[in-house]
Amino acid sequence: MGKKRKPRPRRSFTPEFKAEIVELCQRGDRSVGQVAKDFHLTETAVRDWVKQAEIDADERAELAALRRENRRLREDVDILRRATAFFATETR
Repeated sequence: MGKKRKPRPRRSFTPEFKAEIVELCQRGDRSVGQVAKDFHLTETAVRDWVKQAEIDADERAELAALRRENRRLREDVDILRRATAFFATETR
């Protein structure tokens, strides 16, 4: 029977470190596999970080668009409110 390998201790990384790794991957100078190898990381972990960063970026973009639309709608409501008040006093 072969010896059972002890599982590698789980490491944790700061969000800043993950962001730097993702940036290196997105720059395109090196493949995800090469970045993982250079920093002694698993390729799966790095791919997961890149995927999550893309999801987060999409959500931030959507949130920004919704905030812009919300601001425009509030301005529209304000204009309509003032117009309604103006015409209400004109017709008396």
